[in-house]
Amino acid sequence: MKIAIIGSRGYPIVYSGYETFISNVAPRLVSKGVEVHIYCHSKLFVNKPTELNGIYLHYMPVFSSKSLSQLSNSLFSTLHALFCSYDLILYVNVANGLFGPLTKLFGVKTAINVDGLEWLRPKWKGLGAKIFMMSAKMATRWMSVIVTDADEMRRVYLKEFNRDSTVIAYGANLRTSTNKERISKWGLIERDYYLIVGRLIPDNNADFIIGEFVQSKSLRKLVIVGDVPYNDAYANAVKSIKDERLVFTGYINDQDDLAELYHNCFMYLHGHEFGGTNPTLLKALAYGCAILAIDTTFSREVLSDDEFGVYFKKEITNLTAIFNEFENNYKHLDVLRSKSRLRIMDKYTWEKISNDYQNLFSQMISK
Repeated sequence: MKIAIIGSRGYPIVYSGYETFISNVAPRLVSKGVEVHIYCHSKLFVNKPTELNGIYLHYMPVFSSKSLSQLSNSLFSTLHALFCSYDLILYVNVANGLFGPLTKLFGVKTAINVDGLEWLRPKWKGLGAKIFMMSAKMATRWMSVIVTDADEMRRVYLKEFNRDSTVIAYGANLRTSTNKERISKWGLIERDYYLIVGRLIPDNNADFIIGEFVQSKSLRKLVIVGDVPYNDAYANAVKSIKDERLVFTGYINDQDDLAELYHNCFMYLHGHEFGGTNPTLLKALAYGCAILAIDTTFSREVLSDDEFGVYFKKEITNLTAIFNEFENNYKHLDVLRSKSRLRIMDKYTWEKISNDYQNLFSQMISK
């Protein structure tokens, strides 16, 4: 079995969800006898080995424009892949649905992991939202198989595009605390802070969470991990909020530091609104957090309704009241921490995800 993966920044970098997905799944597929080829953004790599950990790497050019970088790389990658006799191509990112007619024309079997509801994200207003909607329509019309990462996302695609999909979730690796002293560099102590992790973009709702926290009577701190790699009015406005309880760390590249922030927080706050199975939410489970999540069908699917988390509504004063309540009534949080990893072991291990993809590929090739 010989497959190509197109649509990420490449391997072995771990930049965001897609790269984390590839770094965990691709080596496992190789260990199962699959020949894996990954297409990379040439400008992101100083050293360009053609093979690493049994994975074949191809470096394609990319336009510098933020809006065109991924699509340009995917275009060059697709043109290369069409002449490489792959058994199938796996695309990640629904924007790559634009290439469905081209792969169909060449008779190449394709699967596409469509991720979240990109056309609804506030950051893609106007033309961007229309392009993502068009890409989703083209993916559902021309790609061989649609992969959604949640049952709720499958329902969205059935309703919106009348196209069924194969559900294969995201994964996470279990971890326990090894050195809680790492959090002291931010003046933090165990269980004395809430935690947000994610890019400072509107659909992650950091502004709403911070605003509600500032109005609360909580004596704990609120730690905000993340930023955006460009000058942005929304991110700047979030970072300008003043309260002595707020701790903005920016990006944290040291994964051990980040892990300890998860392990030792009072609660992890999840405000991601438009995704399916969100990587940071799975990481919070895998790292043993008590979780307070925005009340969406996607959050409830991952957390199995009330079994592995509690919820807030995006309504003024709702979250503030929850902050105040948890100040003195938090025994339930110990229960959530004690069992959170069980959810990962049951449904979201990378080994399971890799097996699901291998089975999907085998079925596609045999047809």
